[in-house]
Amino acid sequence: MTTITVEKLLQKRGQELELTLLNGNEKGLGKVIHNAELHRPGLALTGFYERFANKRIQILGETEMAYIGRLSSERLCEICGKLFEFNIPTMIISKGITPPFELIEAADKFDTGVFSSRLSTAELTNRLSAYLDHVFAPTINVHGTLVDVYGVGLLYTGKSGIGKSEVALDLVERGHRLVADDVVKITKVAPDVIIGTGSELLGHHMEIRGVGIIDIEELFGIRAIRLQKRIEVEVNLTLWSETDDYERLGVEDRRTTVLGVGIPIVHVPISPGKNITVISEVIAMNHMLKVYGENSALEFTKKLSQTLSRQSMTKDYLESDYE
Repeated sequence: MTTITVEKLLQKRGQELELTLLNGNEKGLGKVIHNAELHRPGLALTGFYERFANKRIQILGETEMAYIGRLSSERLCEICGKLFEFNIPTMIISKGITPPFELIEAADKFDTGVFSSRLSTAELTNRLSAYLDHVFAPTINVHGTLVDVYGVGLLYTGKSGIGKSEVALDLVERGHRLVADDVVKITKVAPDVIIGTGSELLGHHMEIRGVGIIDIEELFGIRAIRLQKRIEVEVNLTLWSETDDYERLGVEDRRTTVLGVGIPIVHVPISPGKNITVISEVIAMNHMLKVYGENSALEFTKKLSQTLSRQSMTKDYLESDYE
């Protein structure tokens, strides 16, 4: 399960979020943030704690601070003490508003960091949510190669040594862009979008059997690489077998699922003399045609059916025509 500490959030996004630690309690920096959700504890400040989302980062805006400012010192101590007793990860106050002493005192009692941000509440939540969504996004590592071909992210999969890296190298030489080789880190950034990136350790290096490790960026320049790319089609490379049933028309789209996201999958058999590079370019262009609403296989099938129908009708007519 992915988690980050308040200290890491401060290190990674403290400047962007314009965060300032108000209580100087460094013990609170070690607290763990468990999810990407944010919470504005409006009801909790009134004393209603049922279903209080205490595992989330608490955001106090101008409205909450205006309400707090109207409370008596005794009531404020009671509310804040109960609020921080729930062991919240941290609290951030927007618009640079200075909180009352009672709030800081209660936070120190329970070793919770309280931050101030000069950003507006909307801007603070937008920036913070964008970072946390990225951190907590579902992620897996896949053995394969990811290449940007005509703007389409093709993920090559198959047994080790089948030629994924060689296909990618040929595509790069033809002007396409390598994203990752050998290990592809896949992140689900939206309900129907998965993004592929490379390993920080491997970078844009590639292993070519018989040659060794090569650096694509150094050999072909910056134009030959990409840091990340949306994965749109999986190209599964397999050895040719006469017993296997391969797609001939392409009328029915075969699909696979990665992190719950469905994408098309194309099984390409490898045999001597077959130009997988050109086939890859065709796969990318054909995918774009389908995105734009054009399906070559369906159009061909439709035209073939119309032609056969016309031929049948013509034959029937000529057989009954004696003039």
